[in-house]
Amino acid sequence: MKKTVPVDDAVGMVLPHDITEIVKDKFKGRAFKKGHIIREADVEHLKRLGKEHIYVLQLGPEEIHENEAAEILAKALSGPGSILSAEPVEGKIAINAEYDGLLKINEDALYQFNLLGEVMCATLQTNTPVKKGENIAATRLIPLVSERAIVERAASIARDGNPILEVKALRRARAGLVITGNEIFHGRIKDKFEQVLRKKLAELGSEVISVIFAPDDIDIIGEAITKSIDQGADLIITSGGMSVDPDDVTRMGIAKAGATDCFYGTPVLPGAMFLSGRIGDIPVLGLPACGMFHKITVFDLILPRILTGETIGREEFAKMGHGGLCRNCKRCQYPVCNFGK
Repeated sequence: MKKTVPVDDAVGMVLPHDITEIVKDKFKGRAFKKGHIIREADVEHLKRLGKEHIYVLQLGPEEIHENEAAEILAKALSGPGSILSAEPVEGKIAINAEYDGLLKINEDALYQFNLLGEVMCATLQTNTPVKKGENIAATRLIPLVSERAIVERAASIARDGNPILEVKALRRARAGLVITGNEIFHGRIKDKFEQVLRKKLAELGSEVISVIFAPDDIDIIGEAITKSIDQGADLIITSGGMSVDPDDVTRMGIAKAGATDCFYGTPVLPGAMFLSGRIGDIPVLGLPACGMFHKITVFDLILPRILTGETIGREEFAKMGHGGLCRNCKRCQYPVCNFGK
């Protein structure tokens, strides 16, 4: 049961919820914490916050307060690789990444959860690379008090099946680079791919163990890939030779090396001529020349997923068309943008 008393008469009362203060362009946060005992000096401050009345709460057995609800909801939502903030703030609990990895969201379950109306969970988008401690979601009960049954129903939805929130750790790959092209192999131009790929892999905790340069020759490219695997590579990345010119034979070289389940072409720009395949259990990624020119391409969207053990095929590629157009911003802020989302 909720009843109210005028704030002037509330001195000595205990606040039943956090009270928020907002100062435009300067501050938004908790001005008074739940459990605070109202003092005479607080009355004018509360009035400046628009609080002419204060709730007095008497909860029945079938009712639940926002803070208790937030704790129940957050625990139910949180899957492997996620951790909760210490306590509810303004009725809300933040959920953070426990370690660096790739965020996965069970979108259907999240939809069903939010469809209940009196509860909410907002998340980052699925397949977003996240860092340890980064805020990935937040949840709360929307009213101050609700029926306990609604919260229990929401928690049940979150617990059923796959977790709604999960951060998947990235394995530490030992990558073999096969850099193709007559112009590079014969020294006519300097290679730029190796430096780019080394940096991208290192940022995700992986390393390059071999680099082989190959001309536009199907057999030589195939042999270079096989040699990389023999040297211990558990991830193969080829660069160049993925276009439609007659000299672009890298795809055929990948096939020559024994690749299967090869899918060429994506609805993503930059990166339409990207290839994903496998040689046994070893992923093979064919990166077109755009990977040298553009800071972020489809390669950056796919690589973290590969490092979680995910298999990328035609269906996965097809889903990437929505959000697959990079804006080519003058100052790239990926992944804090809509590309690949």
